Amino acid sequence: MLAESYHSDLVAQIKEQGFIHSSGRLTIHLAREFGFCYGVDRAVDYAYQTRKRFPDRHVYLTGEIIHNPHVNDQLRSQGIRFLSDPGESVNALGPHDVVILPAFGVTVEVLRHLEERGCTLVDTTCGSVLNVWKNVRRYTEDGFTSVIHGKYWHEETQATASQALNASGGHYLVVLDRMEAQIACDYIRGGGDRAAFLQRFGPAVSAGFDPERDLARIGCANQTTMLSSESLEIGEMFRAAMTTRYGVTEVSSRFRAFDTICSATQDRQDAVIALLAEQSLDLMVVIGGYNSSNTYNLARICSEKLPTYHVAEPQGILSKREIRHRPVGGKQEVTTEDWLPEKESLRIGLTSGASTPDNLVGAVIRRLDELANLGS
Repeated sequence: MLAESYHSDLVAQIKEQGFIHSSGRLTIHLAREFGFCYGVDRAVDYAYQTRKRFPDRHVYLTGEIIHNPHVNDQLRSQGIRFLSDPGESVNALGPHDVVILPAFGVTVEVLRHLEERGCTLVDTTCGSVLNVWKNVRRYTEDGFTSVIHGKYWHEETQATASQALNASGGHYLVVLDRMEAQIACDYIRGGGDRAAFLQRFGPAVSAGFDPERDLARIGCANQTTMLSSESLEIGEMFRAAMTTRYGVTEVSSRFRAFDTICSATQDRQDAVIALLAEQSLDLMVVIGGYNSSNTYNLARICSEKLPTYHVAEPQGILSKREIRHRPVGGKQEVTTEDWLPEKESLRIGLTSGASTPDNLVGAVIRRLDELANLGS
């Protein structure tokens, strides 16, 4: 069933041909790592197995199993209900209900609530996420505040942050990017206005957070799908700030960091960096859900080198004149005109996020082939 829903013979063939597809004036270069990762494949597999294992019981997901609308719609078509949808409520669940925990994981509070309701739980939390949780719990146990590079509104970061509170006195700070990290580093170095700091970060800090107290000992972690180079740079920014404030001899007792970017995210970022370095391309197409962090970061890498179009689905490629996509840094989908160059030889790079199945990649390739060589 999974193969029927998500496999692509065309993509498999292109992989065998050295990740290159040539047709008429069009050459497509596929990144050597793209699409479904092990954790996503496992989560979707578990969801399908759960539906089959419990045919006569209500099966729920706490929210999107991964950030791909096509995959989530397929699960809905299997009769799996989403607790995040209007009209659904955790409070209505009981021992007869089955609840699937998504690849991102859930907060400690949600997990406890589900356990109290007596539901049967199917946990698809990715192992890379569990590894981050382990480090964050260790930070808390040792009296360190967790500084998490991530998006505070993202399900994974919310679940990770909750692990910092799973012991008495635990705290966290979520920083989105270098700019927010710099604000925190400046406070570490020289102090500042506590109220202004808390207002600036708002929901990105734990309840009762005191920057003077809680930034005195910190441990860095990250949402597993963030841009690896940025996470590492942010870690070094905090290390330097702690060194300035407390001196070299105290850094080891006040600062910790672990590289918790998942291997699949890293592999896909490395592959697209290699593709951009090795090939002379006219443009890049990146496929994946707009709320997919790892897909966004692939588009972000590409956009620094050449025109890049992040499309959520094949239908976003409207014609060789128009494409519906979300620009890097933008919050809304836009339609761009004259995006496909009219030239004798057209070279397009292609990659997809870890939550994008091969059948969507194959559909995009066919659409690009049609527009470059036949259609309008």
